[in-house]
Amino acid sequence: MSNPLIVVSRTDGPLRPSPIEPSWIHEGNPVASNAILSTSADGTASTIVWECTEGKFEWHYDVDETIHFLEGSVVIEADGMAPQRLGAGDVIFFKRGAVARWHVEKKVRKLAFFRRTVPGFVGFAIKVAGKLRRMIGGAGTPSGSLQEAR
Repeated sequence: MSNPLIVVSRTDGPLRPSPIEPSWIHEGNPVASNAILSTSADGTASTIVWECTEGKFEWHYDVDETIHFLEGSVVIEADGMAPQRLGAGDVIFFKRGAVARWHVEKKVRKLAFFRRTVPGFVGFAIKVAGKLRRMIGGAGTPSGSLQEAR
């Protein structure tokens, strides 16, 4: 099957080079690499594992990104946000349009969840369709899902 409904991946597999935009690097020679673990059928969401060696750089977010740090140590700061030291077990969320300054103190490895936002009217239509489906007893949200967590 070319597009399986369930995908199993590992965060400790081989990574490919993923260079940081040179103009974003402020100090050192941070080297980044990643591997795509999964992508949604519509292409609006994906999961990657990413790692980076020591250095200082800024990052410009063109999609929503949730990060779960697996190992290492980084200090992240942004305008309006005090510096935050993050490491294994910590989670941070960046909205599309954010710019953050990263200081990787010790090589980091992270699991990142990307979500491309859809235009407001499309998102509204999706919410309405889901609500209608639940109201008429159609395929609802499975037990323990994100809907119940809200």
